[in-house]
Amino acid sequence: MGDIYKKTITPEEISGFPVFVYGGDVVVIEEPSKVEEAVKYLEAHTCVGFDTETRPAFKKGEYHAVSLLQLAVHERVYLFRLNKCGFPASLKQLLSDNKILKIGVGIRDDIKALQRLGSFVPAAFLDLQAFVEDYGIEEKSFSKLMAIIFHVRISKRQRTSNWELPQLTEQQIRYASTDAWGALRMYNELKRD
Repeated sequence: MGDIYKKTITPEEISGFPVFVYGGDVVVIEEPSKVEEAVKYLEAHTCVGFDTETRPAFKKGEYHAVSLLQLAVHERVYLFRLNKCGFPASLKQLLSDNKILKIGVGIRDDIKALQRLGSFVPAAFLDLQAFVEDYGIEEKSFSKLMAIIFHVRISKRQRTSNWELPQLTEQQIRYASTDAWGALRMYNELKRD
């Protein structure tokens, strides 16, 4: 298992790879009334990609709540704008559902930040940072894992953008979707080997 993938990768190696951005179906949820339908769709799946985005804080002591929850299945990514639609019980229930595996990279802080918005007991979360160790991969960042597994480069330019804008830009939507969808794709690819 450990010989298929490189242990580490350099920025120079990554710079030669093509840029990857998720180009598939994305549903942006801003109204509370749209959450239930999205959750029902996601509940029909056994695995979802998971990530969050938070408006960056540039001053010491400054704090922002999670703005965006991204949940991805193979054919679609849902972006829940928590700063607009809130954090309803159905979403908390999904994150507590033992039968649905939620896959992400470096997810401990994401879960803690979501729990500040509303109480839930996280269940069936899988962090790829630990999962990849069985495959001999030592890297921990999302972009380096994508480079090792798929030989693609991920732009991180949008990471420090304002996720509380009245309207998300197309670049923000694609960036956020790539993170959640990519986590699910990496998991599926590793499970195939």
